[in-house]
Amino acid sequence: MSDSTFLAINKQQVRQNFSRAVNTYDAAAVLQREIADRCLQHLDVIKIQPKIILDLGSGTGYCTQLLQQRFPQAQVIALDLSPSMLQYARAKRGRWQRWRNPHNYVAADIEQLPIAPNSIDLVFSSLALQWCCDLRQTFQYLSQVLTTHGLLLFATLGPHTLKELRLAWQQVDQFEHVNPFLDMHDVGDAMMAAGLTGPVLDMEMLTITYQHARDLLYDLKQLGSTNALQNKPKQLTGKNRLLAFEHAYEQFRCDRVLPASYEVIYGHAWGAGTKQQASQSVQLGKQQFALQVENN
Repeated sequence: MSDSTFLAINKQQVRQNFSRAVNTYDAAAVLQREIADRCLQHLDVIKIQPKIILDLGSGTGYCTQLLQQRFPQAQVIALDLSPSMLQYARAKRGRWQRWRNPHNYVAADIEQLPIAPNSIDLVFSSLALQWCCDLRQTFQYLSQVLTTHGLLLFATLGPHTLKELRLAWQQVDQFEHVNPFLDMHDVGDAMMAAGLTGPVLDMEMLTITYQHARDLLYDLKQLGSTNALQNKPKQLTGKNRLLAFEHAYEQFRCDRVLPASYEVIYGHAWGAGTKQQASQSVQLGKQQFALQVENN
């Protein structure tokens, strides 16, 4: 794979970050739920009645539940890198819900799927693919596990995500404090290379606002969405560097609040064996829309 589509993500660090955030994630995940809802809305215009659904990066189970509600007759498999997240998701459902709609909970890496080929009718993933090192290979795995008429539907993050955070830290030190994110065109190229059929991508910009830059850092920690790069700085952030970061972030203040931008990429495609005309290009679209979510 080319360097442009390979990310040096430390999977052990990702697992630890999300496991630590298991009890705080839901309270902080306002934007994450909004993105999941918007991604699921794509199913309103896609005709599919899946029997087996795979929720990739299922976390605390928000999307798993919504998928079960939308397709009550389907079997839903919740897969996440963090066993703690899966345990939390299972426990909060309650005994009656677990009996009425049993889910399969699988602790595994998206890039090492323990799923049989040609077995999944719908692969759904909201904000998990950005934690993959090798997206092209990941799409190849997903193409293999999809059934003949199987659908892949996902939301991930683009390179303008947390651009203010990245630029503020660049004025403080030489370290990378924000994970890199792939451009929509690179995502599309990876889908095409994996042999997925009829890939479609679109993008929108969403914004959360804060009173203080430190509040953004707190939210990211509560979500488990902190730096997981292989070469992340090993020393703790000292008081002086934190103050310098906060000062640098102030350049983005507008209307008395600080923005945190998220470039959200939505995509869907059919399995490689789908009986429809294979597209030789990716349909791309951009929505110039900003959701303002104020966080006090």
